[in-house]
Amino acid sequence: MSRISIPSIEASPEASKPLLAAVKKQLGVVPNLMRLVGHSPAALEGYLSLNGALAKGKLNVQLRESIALAVAEYNGCDYCLSAHDYLGRNVAKLTGDEIAAARDARAQDARADAALHFARRVAETRGRVTDIDVAALRAAGFDEAGIIEIVVTVALNVLTNYVNNVAQTDIDFPVVNARLAA
Repeated sequence: MSRISIPSIEASPEASKPLLAAVKKQLGVVPNLMRLVGHSPAALEGYLSLNGALAKGKLNVQLRESIALAVAEYNGCDYCLSAHDYLGRNVAKLTGDEIAAARDARAQDARADAALHFARRVAETRGRVTDIDVAALRAAGFDEAGIIEIVVTVALNVLTNYVNNVAQTDIDFPVVNARLAA
């Protein structure tokens, strides 16, 4: 059971209700994470705004979902692993093998593999990557905007990993458990 209550949409703060309604319109449901974060309309608006902005960026949905899986595995977030396994399969159309590889920060495609390795290094080092890490990402074809978007995607996923790990959010997706101890 979640440590922090997960309110219904109706019981959410007034300022969160239109944001949650927009989530429902887009996804057809309102995941527990959104309702949980909706305790703070400011936090929900910030999360949704950043997530929406990144969707318009240089990284495609497959890479963003793969980064989410790599970061969730590293941080041991079962809620996020469950959500991004589901989204990876059903939205990004990743295969089971691609999802398994992403959880290990790997990909068959060399460019995606470099991005996932870098994303994992960002998480492991708390952003204190080396010049070699950045050079490897550039060699794989990422420009400054791409590098920044990978870092921000990692940060957004760390945010949700931490919220869910603190709250022990009830999982409302098919359950996937972390393999690694963070």
